[in-house]
Amino acid sequence: MRARTWAVAAATATALITAAAPASAAGGGIPWSITHGTAKAEGDRSLARSATGVLELRVDGKLSRTGEGCSSVWVRFQFDMAPMPARKQAQVCGDGTADVNIRMSYMPTTTGYVTVCKGTEKPTDCAPWASISHWRRG
Repeated sequence: MRARTWAVAAATATALITAAAPASAAGGGIPWSITHGTAKAEGDRSLARSATGVLELRVDGKLSRTGEGCSSVWVRFQFDMAPMPARKQAQVCGDGTADVNIRMSYMPTTTGYVTVCKGTEKPTDCAPWASISHWRRG
């Protein structure tokens, strides 16, 4: 009985989250933008079903920068109460741009954050982490 209750609660929460979030980035995802130094990352984030039916958090955009040195985009997730390590998603050295494409299976207890950092090795000199799993506009 407990497993059935959990399944119904998870399905209900997933339906509510799906209704609160846009269906796809192309269909009007929620914009995000982060600047650090001469680097800027921006794009859209949304929830959508994968080809296999799994609910995914999709974060798409571009990292751009000018000048010397390198910049990178980092993401970190927490599932329930378990934080995962930060992972680099894109990097640019010198003047240029790079695509940012993040895909992560999504549950109601998933929280995600993204930032832009100076350098490419560690997320130490970075903009404040911004939520990519908060669905209210504005």
